[in-house]
Amino acid sequence: MSVAAKICGLSAEPAVAAAAAGGAAYVGFVFYPPSPRAVSPARAAELCALVPSGVRRVALFVDADDAAIAAVLDAAPTIDILQFHGAEPPERIADARTRFGREVMKAVAIAGPEDVAAAGRYEAVADRLLFDAKPPRRAGALPGGNGLAFDWQLIAGREWRRPWMLSGGLTAELLPEAVRISGAAAVDVSSGVEHTPGDKDPAKIRAFLAAAAAL
Repeated sequence: MSVAAKICGLSAEPAVAAAAAGGAAYVGFVFYPPSPRAVSPARAAELCALVPSGVRRVALFVDADDAAIAAVLDAAPTIDILQFHGAEPPERIADARTRFGREVMKAVAIAGPEDVAAAGRYEAVADRLLFDAKPPRRAGALPGGNGLAFDWQLIAGREWRRPWMLSGGLTAELLPEAVRISGAAAVDVSSGVEHTPGDKDPAKIRAFLAAAAAL
């Protein structure tokens, strides 16, 4: 069985087309203004219209309030999953799931064993988990999409009550080793399929998806 892949941070038609044609299971749109990958709700609606049936559309938020989430869903009601990539506590995840009637995915930043242990707080409230590298400690660092990997051994052999994705520093070349060590059945990539931050490379998207399909 191939590994399911999510292409995140899409903002242009050629990248969306490459993701869909290459067999992506998920496509992600970022609604965090400081990110070079951020799109407006209206732009997301245009891009969502290009996504074929069967590919799940994910909206990524970072500590967003209800009004910001509602604005996205009003413009792009075909969004399937809300991804929370900030410091949202479990109570916020549970509330958003109920309030907006969508599946929710919680990203957990990993640097050490204590971070893996803390992820368990979200198993009862999130539909899915996503394990990403903890961002660098510098001013202006983004919560994700930094091209950094964490030690995959930290999650190797762990059993989780929810489906989960591996993220952080993945590329087509690194993917086989990352999956072998972590045991991931689903993966998420953003910076690893870009020319520069925010500028997706359709050729890299195709190569990443081909690598995932071959596993």
